Amino acid sequence: MGGIAADLDALFDQTDSLARRPRSVRELPGGLTNRNYKVVTPDGAFVARLSSGGSELLAIDRDCEYRNSVIAAAAGAGAPVAEYRPQDHMLVVGYIEGRTFGAADVAAPGNIPRIADACRRLHCGGRFVNDFDMFDIQRRYLAVARSHGFRIPAGYDDLLPQFSAAEKALAVRAEGTVPCNNDLLAANFIDDGDRIWLIDYELSGNNDACFELGNIGAESHLSGEGLADLVTAYYGRVRRSRIARARVLGLVGMYGWTLWGAIQNGASPIDFDFWGWAMERFEGAAAGFTDGDFAGLLEEAQHDD
Repeated sequence: MGGIAADLDALFDQTDSLARRPRSVRELPGGLTNRNYKVVTPDGAFVARLSSGGSELLAIDRDCEYRNSVIAAAAGAGAPVAEYRPQDHMLVVGYIEGRTFGAADVAAPGNIPRIADACRRLHCGGRFVNDFDMFDIQRRYLAVARSHGFRIPAGYDDLLPQFSAAEKALAVRAEGTVPCNNDLLAANFIDDGDRIWLIDYELSGNNDACFELGNIGAESHLSGEGLADLVTAYYGRVRRSRIARARVLGLVGMYGWTLWGAIQNGASPIDFDFWGWAMERFEGAAAGFTDGDFAGLLEEAQHDD
């Protein structure tokens, strides 16, 4: 082998869970902060996640990712953890045989209650070792972007008043936090035919359950009705305040993730259109924050039901 393949082969030879031969290795698609490889040995199938540099700029703690992955696996929500090699920036987890979702799969009515079940399974498990609050994360991302001179979308600061109003309104009916994945885009759902698994815990932390739900809706472009169905399935009854809360937190997430994309655009070695990714989320946040219904959403989220 030559180049990186030889380096990988040597690394996997030193990794207890991956060392046995015969061994096949295939790079998996996706992954914007990691390179992921499916590794099959006589001991089974695994995913080796090798993180790239710059994680500290994105508020990613790899030790927390590992510890939370173990907790998520114990809850029956995430893949089993086989090995952690921080010296090699590598986490090895079991490979889940199943179908990776696309946005249309998330939106499919039959999958909405199954996704809600998967989220509850994770949220009812053990507490994670860290917290995740997008209001704090956004401020951290903004400081990083400004201090490094990274490009930020024009008009971004104009929406800070709406962002602050959302933070104030959501504090009124906060119901505490639960262990959340916080990054459930469609590709992080794996359907094994029986249950849906939640993968990738690099941004995991204890958070508002409605952020998880709202972020799912925003990332997979769920309709308002689709998000309402997801929130209703999660809580087991219609809760208008939680539906409004999830919608607001979906917008908050897009506003914060905009800066994630801006930082990646300025710092990542990965060949990907991070600026386009950031602008897609910024435009979604801007549309929601400036919609005439936004004030009503904030009001609804403060009611008790």
